[in-house]
This record gives sequence, structure tokens and C-alpha cells, in this order.
Amino acid sequence: MEDKKKVLNRLSIIEGQIRGIKKMVEEEKDCKAIITQVSAVKSAIENTLALILTENLKQCLYDKINNNQNVDDAIQEAIEMLTKTM
Repeated sequence: MEDKKKVLNRLSIIEGQIRGIKKMVEEEKDCKAIITQVSAVKSAIENTLALILTENLKQCLYDKINNNQNVDDAIQEAIEMLTKTM
């Protein structure tokens, strides 16, 4: 994966956010603040998923093209992955 460092960095940030939310719940912080943080994590996960899907699609297409294979298979695989994320 070309953007492996980006993905790992994003996952580390998400991990820290989750720990922060857990601490907020343990300390019985304001529900609105917790919801705001959970929403931020959700957004971060969605953005990370988009990056992973993009990289995977590019790699699949490049592999198919370089091996003179049918690109339709890679496109179908990408559609299936996108459908699972919705």
C-alpha cells in the first residue's frame, strides 16, 4: 500500500481519540462533549476507509492492466467493497 504511513498515522490518531472518549465516559463528562468526540472518530474512520479503498482500487487496476487482465473484475471488486461500507 503506497500510503501505508498515512493510514497507520490516521489509525494511531483514531486510537488516541477512542482512549480519550473512554476516559471521558469513565469520568462522566458532558454527553454533548462525548458525542462530539464520537462524531469526530466516525469521520476519521470514514476518511481512513476512503483512503484504503482508493489505494486498493488503484493497486487492483494497475495489477490488472500490467498483467493484461480484465479490468472489469477489479471494478466489480471495488463496487463490492464500496457497497459493504454503506
